[in-house]
Amino acid sequence: MLQEAESAFRTITVKAQPSGFGAEIAGLDLTRPLSKDQLSEVKAAWARHAVVAFPDQPLSLEQLEAFTLQIGAFGHDPFIKPMPGHPNVLELRREPDEKATNFGAGWHSDWSFQQAPPAATLLHSEVVPPVGGDTLFCDCAAAYEALSPTMQRMLAPLQAVHSATRAYGVKGVFARETEARTLQIITSPEADKSLIHPLVRTHPVTGRKALFISPVYTTGVEGLTPQESQAILGFLFAHMTQDEFIYRHKWRPKMLLMWDNRCTMHFAEGGYDGHLRLMHRTTVAGETPV
Repeated sequence: MLQEAESAFRTITVKAQPSGFGAEIAGLDLTRPLSKDQLSEVKAAWARHAVVAFPDQPLSLEQLEAFTLQIGAFGHDPFIKPMPGHPNVLELRREPDEKATNFGAGWHSDWSFQQAPPAATLLHSEVVPPVGGDTLFCDCAAAYEALSPTMQRMLAPLQAVHSATRAYGVKGVFARETEARTLQIITSPEADKSLIHPLVRTHPVTGRKALFISPVYTTGVEGLTPQESQAILGFLFAHMTQDEFIYRHKWRPKMLLMWDNRCTMHFAEGGYDGHLRLMHRTTVAGETPV
């Protein structure tokens, strides 16, 4: 059935993972604006597979910005200093001699602590180390659908508490860091604020429900005690990160990856000490979760 669905694309070639979660898209030159039909099919493939890779795309920063804007308006990236002259691009650079933990080393959905978290994150590989550096993705929609109907009904009314405090707060991980880091991170009291989102959100395009929580940014469940929150969230985090819901992305140079923060979490693996790794990142503005 999946192969039949992929054959419906006319302007792009889509090679999906066996599970349908994650795919490669070929047949495009992202250095130039996409046609209306190409853009429509890219967005359809992204909605279907949640994580899509575009190999062999040697993009300048301006071309990365231009493609991002074809997907949607730029999102707001707090707590990290952007590139000079490119306020919507983050350079994720880790030098060979850095000892600090690699950035993104914890399961999360980007900026879920915002009122309207980004719909998409785009990451372009400039320098890929010869070892390590994989990015793992969790299919939060499939994980939700695998829960029992009873558990789904129990979770339906719950509101999860999101905050950047553990990472970027005044007493967070980065504030306590002692090793030098090339990436310029800005810790702030703003990060200690919190807000709530539905624990189960509905995707605005596909209509699928997905668990919208993460170990990094979800600090509790509204109305529950810390012990009750820990019991529910701990179970869900263990459930979501089972192998059956995980796609492991292996990078190649000049590859663009785009993922949907509304139905996935991701985790950046290390394992490349002694090697340079260089990526450029943008985000696309999203909507308030419902």
